[in-house]
Amino acid sequence: IPVVGNIISNTVIVIVSLSHSLQMAVVSLSFMIVIHKLEYFLNARIIGSQVNAKAWELLTAILVMETLFGLPGVVAAPVFYSYLKKELSDRQLV
Repeated sequence: IPVVGNIISNTVIVIVSLSHSLQMAVVSLSFMIVIHKLEYFLNARIIGSQVNAKAWELLTAILVMETLFGLPGVVAAPVFYSYLKKELSDRQLV
């Protein structure tokens, strides 16, 4: 759910930036995109340790799910990956 707050705050920031100039809006949006990708990495490290997943595994899952499903994919990625990894481990496939 924190992702929803980021989307809402980004929207407000870009709208306010647009009232200043188009260039400011583009810079603001670019900065926010970089910050959120960094956040994905940090979340992958933090959540990964809780679900016994390596950071790169969870980061890959987040990016793939974002590409496939957008915002809902980002929210669901850690849960889906954790479930999938546990099921595959229980069947000794990984």
